[in-house]
Amino acid sequence: MSSNAPVAAPVSSRRWWTLAVVALAQLMVVLDSTVVNIALPSAQADLGFSNGDRQWIITAYSLAFGSLLLLGGRISDLIGRKRAFIIGLIGFAAASALGGLAGSFGLLVGARALQGAFGALLAPTALAVLTTTFTIPKERARAFGIFGALAGGGGAIGLLLGGYLTQDVGWRWNLYINDVIAIIAVIGAVFLVPTIARSGPRPKLDIPGTILVSGALFALVYGFSNAETDSWGSPLTWGMLTASGVLLIAFVLWQRRAAHPLLPLSVVLDRNRGAAYASILIAGAGMFGIFLFVTYYLQVSLKFTPINTGLAFLPMIGMLVLAAQLGTNLFVPRFGPKILVPIGMSLGVIGMLMLTRLDLSSSYAANVLPALMVLGFAMGTIMPASMQTATLGVDRHFAGVASAMVNTSQQVGGSVGTALLNTLAATAATDYVAAHLPPTATVAAEAAVHGYAAAYGWGAGFFALGAVVSVLLFRRRGHGLSLSHTAAPAVATAAVAESEPVVAH
Repeated sequence: MSSNAPVAAPVSSRRWWTLAVVALAQLMVVLDSTVVNIALPSAQADLGFSNGDRQWIITAYSLAFGSLLLLGGRISDLIGRKRAFIIGLIGFAAASALGGLAGSFGLLVGARALQGAFGALLAPTALAVLTTTFTIPKERARAFGIFGALAGGGGAIGLLLGGYLTQDVGWRWNLYINDVIAIIAVIGAVFLVPTIARSGPRPKLDIPGTILVSGALFALVYGFSNAETDSWGSPLTWGMLTASGVLLIAFVLWQRRAAHPLLPLSVVLDRNRGAAYASILIAGAGMFGIFLFVTYYLQVSLKFTPINTGLAFLPMIGMLVLAAQLGTNLFVPRFGPKILVPIGMSLGVIGMLMLTRLDLSSSYAANVLPALMVLGFAMGTIMPASMQTATLGVDRHFAGVASAMVNTSQQVGGSVGTALLNTLAATAATDYVAAHLPPTATVAAEAAVHGYAAAYGWGAGFFALGAVVSVLLFRRRGHGLSLSHTAAPAVATAAVAESEPVVAH
């Protein structure tokens, strides 16, 4: 290990309390990904912004979060996990308060962008704190399993809490709730999160690399978001996507010669880690379709309330947590990613194909619930193996940026998946109406379900691609990286929950 690596952390007697604090911070980020989206209709009615502008409440967060994740992970490596963790908590809380107080659309969008920026610091730092706090392999697996279960359950809590706050308290409390959690987490972090000293000179921040990759990720997310509103034929859409590709190539070339690279290429060029990041990206693209279109189907087609919609997803979250626990503690050590990830991807294909059979006469218990449970188990099977492999064997002083790559993969996958599936669903619905004139209310309802089915079909294709990629790229057991004292395995379901997609109302 290089001389500027952090000194290995001693086994702390407060490590389980550290887990509680970090899980609380993760819960805040997870809650924000669900409660704010459920609050959108009320916020729109209060502030008076248009349907076209509505997406920017979501996009502002994902733009900042996705484009700054690698920078956030590297900052946590450079200034220290504890300091970065506390700064992320305070900044996220301040941005949440600003959003809750917002009296205009512009201020709310700005607050959401600030939330994304501080979330990009907080998310990879939370994972990195655990990788450097739990150094005993058996305890580390248990800690990541507990953390993943809490984070996964946080998604369900967000669905229910968002519905309750919006209906009975007010949409602004969907933002204020973060401040309550952050105050507790900051107090806990000050006293319970260990400080790990560095030895040797502090490496410098890679400014050119930061600008290049942040610009590339911003252009990518913006380009796909723009495709939702201005169509795939828009010059702005293709201009941003082209710029993203050019900037990404420039970033890779710069990383090969930079003295202090933002993302050492060895982190992503290892075959197993590359396969893990690709699997996370592909699964993230498919996963967004599950939440987005099933939510629309439940609320618009089956007339579920926001609270009932949250309850409807609980079995899926339960299966995700169950599969993640089994994977983290039992299946991953025994079978490895080359077996588990393709199995999970195949289950994803089955679950998505089950959803394509939904129509206006379908019921939740008989038709929706079985598919959601299969998909929950699929995601819980894919993620433990992928995420543990994604940071396995990475030197401890790159734990933050390696963890950030997990989040980045999901954000990119989610952005691509959302834009692509939305566009395909809208096109399918439009074609259905054109083929069933005149456009009555019944035809419109059937067209919407037809569009959802098209999205599920493409989602199945995403998972099928993931199955092929994971079979071909992951090494067989015994040919991969071995876990050492410098390894930094990532959490099983934390990032699943963290990137739980837009729950639209």
